[in-house]
Parts: sequence; structure tokens; C-alpha cells
Amino acid sequence: MSQDICQWIEAHAAFIPGKTAIHCEGRDISYAELLAQVQNTTRFLKNAHSVGRGDRIAYLGLNSPELLILLFACARLGAMLVPLNWRLAIPELEYILTHAVPRLLICDDEYFPAGEKLCGKGSPWTLCDHDHLAAGYQGGDYDGADPQAGLGSPMLLVYTSGTTGRPKGVVLTQEAVLFNALNSVHMHDLDSTDHILTVLPMFHVGGLNIQTTPALYVGATVTLHRRFEPGAVLADIQALSPTRLVLVPATIMALASHPQWAATELSSVRSVTTGSTIVPHSIIALFHDREVPVIQNYGLTETGPVALYLRIEDAFEHVGSTGRDALHTRLRIVNKEGEDVVRGGSGELLLQGPNVLREYWGDQTATGEAFHEGWFRTGDIGYQDDDGYVYINDRKTDVVISGGENIYPAELEQILDTVEGLAEATVVGIPDLRWGEVPAALVVLEPGKTFDKQAILSCFEDRLARFKHPKVVIQMDALPRNVMGKVLKHELRAKFADGTLAPS
Repeated sequence: MSQDICQWIEAHAAFIPGKTAIHCEGRDISYAELLAQVQNTTRFLKNAHSVGRGDRIAYLGLNSPELLILLFACARLGAMLVPLNWRLAIPELEYILTHAVPRLLICDDEYFPAGEKLCGKGSPWTLCDHDHLAAGYQGGDYDGADPQAGLGSPMLLVYTSGTTGRPKGVVLTQEAVLFNALNSVHMHDLDSTDHILTVLPMFHVGGLNIQTTPALYVGATVTLHRRFEPGAVLADIQALSPTRLVLVPATIMALASHPQWAATELSSVRSVTTGSTIVPHSIIALFHDREVPVIQNYGLTETGPVALYLRIEDAFEHVGSTGRDALHTRLRIVNKEGEDVVRGGSGELLLQGPNVLREYWGDQTATGEAFHEGWFRTGDIGYQDDDGYVYINDRKTDVVISGGENIYPAELEQILDTVEGLAEATVVGIPDLRWGEVPAALVVLEPGKTFDKQAILSCFEDRLARFKHPKVVIQMDALPRNVMGKVLKHELRAKFADGTLAPS
């Protein structure tokens, strides 16, 4: 008998076959139907495309049942799903595909033209659309599952931006997905009576694994929105009475700013989960003022992501905290020497548990650097109070978190280095009311050159995803540097900390 996580779906198909597992755009898929579609897809991948253990299947498209069906079919075969960020530019996607080398690239209708651009002459992957996938392979009851596939098999290959400007592929095993689900169940008191509204993109582990896959683990119902649209979210809260959803600060602001916000009945919502950055109290208050608990959680792509969290009973009393270490995750806070700090002292957060990544795909150096004596180094700085609640107060790594998306300045700085007329340039995050923070390009002109903001911004077109583009370009006489010539970014962030230069 196979021990892969598709057993979740098998069990629910036996006990609650008619219950809706996934609802999306008027389409209802019961647990029995979900299992049948996973089995058909598994047969198809194995027989039509020879997909087997260790192979990669890339998916480019908006939220859809097909993405979840592929996830469980990959689990059956011991293959890995590579969910692609549809916000990325073609060159960025090309790099990921070349690095991951999938056997198939599956695209929805909206992104099939992009898929065609990504499948040039001689590419080793085959392009498929949803219709091709749905045709399936009808070949009896056996779905072609690999009996050697199981909890130890890699299952997700998720790319996250790297500090050097190149994305890194995070390898999560089926065991990591399982224990992430168990952490989430404990965080939310999740059970089969829940109705999850998934509105964040599932190419992120946040959209995929904070609530969506855990909901399928417990036999709950998931309503998928193909992409976030505040009016549609509020309409479904009113019409469908979901019990839980995950939002980042920017989407909370978008909901609260919508004309229907005040009129929308929120009594069905047991909790809203948020994270991704240090969340302002004013953002949390938007739901707390409506008597809806906001559960803060902390994690990274590398941790599945659920690693620290508040529970509902903590939500109102510990605003600002990311909670305690998860049920199946351990926490250390260490100083620069790797020694544990005293309670209340700040240091780097280290995490350990079965939900943590196995490795960075094809990068042994990065994998080794990510761990300290078996503990994953998060790069974030925080402290733990006397009651064990964790507060994040700084980031060790040079990253801008804008609207829940990680933006690494190195990517932008590499492009700025190619701009004619710039003597030097750097990128930092500056505060923004809507997005939390946005990237700002700070530039020094060569002698005799004229400042041209639009010319600088145009250099990012078709090279980086639009959400990564600088929102502010600031001319400076010089960049502050230390005696070794390193740009003092902390001084620049402090200089522009009031946020008056950021667009809102």
C-alpha cells in the first residue's frame, strides 16, 4: 500500500465521498471526484509522459483545482510539482525552468501564450494545457502509483528569490507538507466543519500550505479564487459564509478600503491568518474592531511555511507577536557566535523540524550555509518574552517585503549597474502605507549627466516582474559607505524611514 499523502484524499473519498472538497467558479468537486481525477491524472502522467520518481512538473497559471490535482498526482508518482509565479517576467521564468528542467510545463488558458514563449526550439520540457491534462488516460482502476513513493519523497520544488539575485529552489518532501498541515491544524483548531476561502496565489507556499492543503487533510471544503479581487472576496464572505482565510497586510487594506467592507457580514469567519512581515497594529485592528481574531504566524518557503504562530485564544492579547514555536517545530534564538541568547535578548531565529526544507535544488553550497548544526537559519532577528511569545524586530538578510512578496535588492542592483550615466546605485526598502514597504532606487549620477527617472525605470521593463520595479528613484550626491567600501544600507533606511517619499 502506498504511503504518500494522497491517502488523505483516499480516506475522505471513502468516509465522505459526496462532500465538496474544492469549489471554484461554480464548479464543485467532491472528495470522490477529486480522488478519481487524481487517479486519472496519475495514469496520464505516467503512461503518456513517462513521469516517474524525481521528475519535475511545472505549473504556470492562476489558482485552480488542476494545480491541487497535480500536487496529489505528483505525490503518487514520487514526482515534484514546480508552481511558477505568474507575476514573473519571461526571463525570470526561463531561468527557473532551465534550473529545474521539468518534464512538463502545464499552463492554464490565460498563461498558455507565455508557456509558448517558454517552450522554444529544443526545450527539454513539453507544453500542455488543461484540456490536454483533462483528457487523461483511461486505463482501468490502477492509477500507476509508485509503491516506493512516500513521505520521504520530494514533492514540492518552490523557487524563492535569492540574495544574490538568482532564485533558489526549495525542496519540500511529502513529510514536510504533512507536518506543516499538522502545525496548521493545531494553529487554527482546523476540522472538517471548516470552509476555507483561498484568495492568495498558490504558487506561494503561503497560499498553498497555510490553510489549503491542511483543509484537505482534515476533510474540509476549500473555495478557490483564481486571483485576489476585494469585491469578489467580500461577496463570497457574504454568500458562502467561509470560516477562515489567509491574507497579507496589503490584501487586508484592500478589503477594508472597499465600499462593501462595512456592509459585509463577518460573523462566519472564525479567524483571519496573516504574516509575511512585521504587521502594523493598525492593520490587525481592522478585523479586531469587527470582532474577528487575527492569527499572526511566521514562516518562510523553507519551513513549509508554518513555523511560529498565535492561536485564536492569543490573538487579542498578544497583538504584534508571531506566537510560539509550532507544535512540530523547535525554535532557538542565537547571537552572532551561534550561542543561545538569554530570554528577552535579540538574536537570529533558528528552526528545526520535519516541516523544514530538505535542500536547495542543485546547490549544496547554499544548503550548507542555510544550516547551523542542523538548525535552519532564518535570517530574521527577534526575541522571546517571558511567556514564550516571539516578536520579530529586524531582518538579517537584505530583503524588501512588499505586499507579501520578497524582493531582493541584488536583482535590481544588477540591472542598475547596466544603466548609462549612473556612477553608483543601490536599492533599499522604504515604508509604504499600502504595501508595507516598496523598493527605492538611490542613484548617484556621473559628472555632467542629467537625472532621468523614466529612463532609469524603463531599464526594468521585460526583465523583472513589475512588482519588483523600484517605486521611487532618488538622486543622491553620494552613497554612505564604511571603511571597506560597503554601502551602509541601514543609514539609508533610517534616512527615509518616515515614508514621505513612497507612493501610496
